[in-house]
Amino acid sequence: MDRQIQVFLTKLSWACITVASFSLLLLFLQTPETCVPPDAPPKPHLRFPKSSCDFSPRVYVPVEKKNKRLWSSREWQKKVDSYVKFFKSIHDLGLLQKNSRSLCVSAGAGHEVMALTNMGLLDVTGVELIESPPLVSRADPHNLPFFNDSFNFAFSAHFAEALFPSRFASEMERAVEAGGICVLVVEECGDDVVKEIVGLFRNSKFIGSNNVTLFGSKWTSIVMETRNS
Repeated sequence: MDRQIQVFLTKLSWACITVASFSLLLLFLQTPETCVPPDAPPKPHLRFPKSSCDFSPRVYVPVEKKNKRLWSSREWQKKVDSYVKFFKSIHDLGLLQKNSRSLCVSAGAGHEVMALTNMGLLDVTGVELIESPPLVSRADPHNLPFFNDSFNFAFSAHFAEALFPSRFASEMERAVEAGGICVLVVEECGDDVVKEIVGLFRNSKFIGSNNVTLFGSKWTSIVMETRNS
């Protein structure tokens, strides 16, 4: 009798396991119709939902349309105009010309690239770890994909964020020809900090520093001239 009960319980267990497995399989393969809008666009225009009931269609937007929306925003224009004003002060010093081969290192979304382009510069390159086409290409600021002396003007407003500042500085110098200009913009600081930063640019001559206003905030600009290697 005990053996018959044991056999019955074993069969019942297997039956429960089979039903449970089949139910789970159905849950994985079938999404409740109430969670999916009937007019939802087909893949690949959708991102995979986090769950079966977290289905929110995301229509693909071309890069050109995204950029048009971004570049027309008030915040974007404000930053670009601020950069234009700053670069004009560099131009007035005779350190930036329309025929300058310019490099923007750690250019972010590309505000400074657009500012230089709006000023009439024809050869402007922006690089960042994450690309933002068409203004900024993907490249590591610590290992720039350019030959020596490829540019005669280099700029960065994100030097303070460099993981390896000395490597960042040496790569920036390497890409700029002798007699070229390297310009940094950092949060407002004193002469001691400026001296420390300039010391990382071992192949450059310090020209000067100045407190400037960008985007409504106080910054310090540092200008250097590269020497022969």
